[in-house]
Amino acid sequence: MTTETIAGVSRPVPTDLLIGGKWVAGSGGDRFDVTDPADGTTLCTVADATAADATAAIDAAYAVLPELAAMPPRRRAEILRTAFEVMTERLDDIALLMVRENGKALADAKAEATYAAEFFRWYAEEAVRIDGNYTTARAGTNKFLVTRQPVGVALLITPWNFPAAMATRKWGPAIAAGCPTILKPAAETPLTALLIAEILTDAGLPAGAVNVLPSSKAAPISETALADFRVRKLSFTGSTKVGQGLLKLSADNVVNTSMELGGNAPFLVFADADLDAAVDGAMLAKLRNGGEACTAANRFYVEESIADRFADKLASAMGSMSMGRGDDDGVKLGPLVNEATVDKVDRLVKDAISGGARALVGGQRPDGAGFFYPATVLVDVPEEADCLTEEIFGPVAPIVSFSSESEAVRQANDTPYGLVAYLYTGDLGRGLRVSESLECGMVGINRGVISDPAAPFGGMKQSGIGREGAHDGLLEFLETKYVAFTP
Repeated sequence: MTTETIAGVSRPVPTDLLIGGKWVAGSGGDRFDVTDPADGTTLCTVADATAADATAAIDAAYAVLPELAAMPPRRRAEILRTAFEVMTERLDDIALLMVRENGKALADAKAEATYAAEFFRWYAEEAVRIDGNYTTARAGTNKFLVTRQPVGVALLITPWNFPAAMATRKWGPAIAAGCPTILKPAAETPLTALLIAEILTDAGLPAGAVNVLPSSKAAPISETALADFRVRKLSFTGSTKVGQGLLKLSADNVVNTSMELGGNAPFLVFADADLDAAVDGAMLAKLRNGGEACTAANRFYVEESIADRFADKLASAMGSMSMGRGDDDGVKLGPLVNEATVDKVDRLVKDAISGGARALVGGQRPDGAGFFYPATVLVDVPEEADCLTEEIFGPVAPIVSFSSESEAVRQANDTPYGLVAYLYTGDLGRGLRVSESLECGMVGINRGVISDPAAPFGGMKQSGIGREGAHDGLLEFLETKYVAFTP
């Protein structure tokens, strides 16, 4: 087992593949670099999985499926509860590891580690609540038995922006349901997933129940897994473009799919809103994780009469965000994850400004090492600006004014995406009315954060299929079976 000592993390972190309960170097023996976004240096190297490793992981997962499916629900619950408790004890380690490989500010990393652990606690409780029913046919002559059973081997693919929470949000319900898993973490942030996998393994899962395949080349892993009839579930979080490709790959074997894809979240502020509360909510919705979140507010629509005041207040708040290495004292805005992300954010800002937008704060890419971009507020943003149609994934807030409720709803819905929307108003009736008109899976009324393990997370349109979290997330890993019989 190869491990790496990471600064600030109390114990060495595994850096090999996890297949069938064993830490292995992989069939190719190759390794790839994990980069520290704060300075662009190599943090460590990690084993690079191949298609052959994917097949080995499927073999291991399929072999343990009968045992895991037959395991008493209470036992699966106890394993998840133990993992929750260990994650809670090692919260500082997990948070610092995310700072090192992802770049996020330490406060954001600690919040994510806490949130991630909660999925294990929630699904420890849900594991013993897999329901069914027994009824009599209308004619009275037959009986109906409805039960639920694990869907089977599950391929889980997670993104780099929330390396702990996106893994536990999938692992929790899969394990609770009795499904063995193969996790392919993002190449940018494999270490957090490997550490949590070690925690799960130590908590008592049988060998093969959790397999982890870091890889610098995602396609061979997903293509091999989805071409294998033994893989019956795909749960993916990432871009819509990649998700569309995975849906096509899943079609031949009719794989059960859950997709949490891209977003373009509108943030609506009406004139009757508490302006200070709206700015506080905007800071949460825009800058949590430095804006690198599918739930991040991407477009700000503000009623004309208060648009200037809102913009000035938001610019003042965002301008006070200290930028630097995530675990440095006082830092609230860490680096973005890589050079490509900085390039994209910079391009979107330049495009808006070239079209007539003004930067009230930020707007200039800094010199020096690391993948940094300052908190930026743009006003006078033209409707054709790319930042209003593309997911920014950075600390940039473009503001557009509106004159009526119907105009605000039209602007908010003018996108192929529909993950989340935020709205601030002093009129609850308006809040509920507008929320029903918004084409998205989640709405925050006078709230800047909506994620909760006990709530169903997911989107409409090109933002996804299915739900994660809540009891709904457990059902995504279960098949319903109906048995008819005559007593």
